Amino acid sequence: MVEGPRRRPVRAVRLRPVADGELELQYRVVHGYRRAFRMAGEGPALVLIHGIGDSSATWAELIPDLARTHTVIAPDLLGHGHSDKPRADYSVAAYANGVRDLLTTLGIESATLVGHSLGGGVAMQFAYQFPERTERLILVSAGGVGREVNPVLRLVSLPGAHLMLSSLRLPGMRMQVGLAVRLMKYLDTDLGQDAPELVNLVDALPDETCRNAFIRTLRAVVDWRGQVVTMLDRCYLTEGMPTMLLWGDRDSVVPVRHAFGAHEAMPGSRLEIFEGAGHFPFHTDPARFVALVEEFTATTDPADWSREHWRDLLVEGPDTDRTRAVERDLREASERSAT
Repeated sequence: MVEGPRRRPVRAVRLRPVADGELELQYRVVHGYRRAFRMAGEGPALVLIHGIGDSSATWAELIPDLARTHTVIAPDLLGHGHSDKPRADYSVAAYANGVRDLLTTLGIESATLVGHSLGGGVAMQFAYQFPERTERLILVSAGGVGREVNPVLRLVSLPGAHLMLSSLRLPGMRMQVGLAVRLMKYLDTDLGQDAPELVNLVDALPDETCRNAFIRTLRAVVDWRGQVVTMLDRCYLTEGMPTMLLWGDRDSVVPVRHAFGAHEAMPGSRLEIFEGAGHFPFHTDPARFVALVEEFTATTDPADWSREHWRDLLVEGPDTDRTRAVERDLREASERSAT
């Protein structure tokens, strides 16, 4: 563990059982589109934001434990899961707006945001756009730190991706993919740690509408050279924002070196590494994940945002030398891995 700022003692909390009905999907229509979400528990708000191609189901086994001390909201982002999949704006900024609007309809003014992969980028964007509504940030294998990303995602961003994804639905392909996954796990490759979850993402794209939404979302953040969205230039704005980074040391999608780069660029952040875990550390060790989230929210005060502090941070600007050093290190590491 890499420590962040000094934390206050753990406060006493009242544990509350969660009824089975609370875990069922609910729906709200926002801007004319149906948005699915799961909501359970009582207490401070905790928003769980999934990654690309995924849905709120990825958090299902964790929600009952987290909801004993929090009001947990886990949305299906637009274009994902059981939410509508229109021809729309699937940028990170648009997703942050969507999360804000859903929370507003639910009467939630501020929350701790937990974002995984693409959801980490959405959480960071939410904190940037709406700092007064962000209490804490917990970024899990988050995108948007460096350019490097799994080559498969770069490939899917290219023209013709629709045909490639469609071919995976052909008879016999699922069995071949399953054999490849078992081989990667048998060989103990890093990709093998994440392969089952990545195959599940393919299974979540059963028709052209789903595949179109997935590709539009991917192309908003990834091209053939890698990730096109970065949060490094605005990481300095998290000063005073309790922030924790959680990463698997065998992440084959967003390499763990991005965790160290983000930690270096985010003043006062805390870093926790899950040894032996891939891109889904909350699946590999859910008990540790829940314990860390509960401990972090219990021992840190919500961010005390003020317009004056925000203005001062913007006027002072980032430590450009440090930011450039982080970017250079990530770029050089990416180039080494590519060769």
